[in-house]
Amino acid sequence: MPDRFRITQGWAQRFAAEKISVPMLLRRAGLPANLFEQEKIYVTTAQVFAIWRTVAEMSSDPGFGLKLGTELRFERSHPVSIAGVCSRTFGDALQRLSRYKQLTCPEEIRVHRKAQETSVEFFFIEAKEAQPDIMVDLGLSWILCVGRRGSDGEISPLRLELTRPVKHRALLERHFGCRVRFNSDRNALVFRSGDLDRPFVTQNEELLTIIGTHLDSELKAGNAALNVGQQVKDTLKRLLAGKRPTLQGVAQELGLSTRTLQRRLTDAGFTFQQLVEETRRELARHYLKQRAVELPEVAFLLGFEDANSFFRAFQVWERTSPTKWRSRHAAASQLNLKEMTRAQEAVQRSAESSSADKLLAILRAPL
Repeated sequence: MPDRFRITQGWAQRFAAEKISVPMLLRRAGLPANLFEQEKIYVTTAQVFAIWRTVAEMSSDPGFGLKLGTELRFERSHPVSIAGVCSRTFGDALQRLSRYKQLTCPEEIRVHRKAQETSVEFFFIEAKEAQPDIMVDLGLSWILCVGRRGSDGEISPLRLELTRPVKHRALLERHFGCRVRFNSDRNALVFRSGDLDRPFVTQNEELLTIIGTHLDSELKAGNAALNVGQQVKDTLKRLLAGKRPTLQGVAQELGLSTRTLQRRLTDAGFTFQQLVEETRRELARHYLKQRAVELPEVAFLLGFEDANSFFRAFQVWERTSPTKWRSRHAAASQLNLKEMTRAQEAVQRSAESSSADKLLAILRAPL
């Protein structure tokens, strides 16, 4: 799935209701001033993290994320959360939430069920940094909200595990109704496994069928849209070397008219230039890991007019130069190679030692 979150103007409206200046928020987060004025709004994982970090800095309420997690009218929980509440059991609800989460972002809801305990945590596929605490609060509060609404308050977690240091313990324990374990190795809400089989009093098959059919059709359309984007990127990888890619050229390769391809990309929420940039960035990383490929050759293979254009683009992508990026990753690869070699040598020594012991045992055995 591409690194993009689909958000709406409802976010800006909710932030404004919290007395957070949206123009100042966008400026401090390093985002375009007209972001929430666009008809279709897409942001990357890094950008959505920047939004929430800035919201946490600007909000005077340390429980703002917890509060948002309980609001069905907030963007995150409609209509996906309603489908969850209408499910047969809490476990069924978690499965639906996980499935339909794909509609909005490269984010997974991971449910780990064991004999006595089941943990629920969020994983951001494209994250390069830690998830902001306010997003953790919002996500886990949302999960608990669905469980409590569906079970009429009968579901309560065993504990809340957080990677952050001790902060706002009383607020968190009061909201989640359980003890909090800080400085943990994960951000997770832990339930009794038996609670996943608890029936929902809010089960509504008729409403679930209506909502589920709509969400499933969106999911299917989304997957089709992703296929269009991937097809364009695959074609670009074949066409980039030595020339500047064009929409007309890609459309011809795909057997489509330029207008048809443009329409499909627009419907999927892509722009041609966006896909060109993503493809070039992926290929740049690949070529730079090949020491035999010189930097001017990388620029040529990516379809840049000259090496300087490539250097400027790479600086924007990775916030460092191609030379420094190559050196850093070469050092990391060399370190990994040394570690693998040491591990293999240790295994070999262990095997040789074991073989020697067996040989001695045979020689010493009575005839």
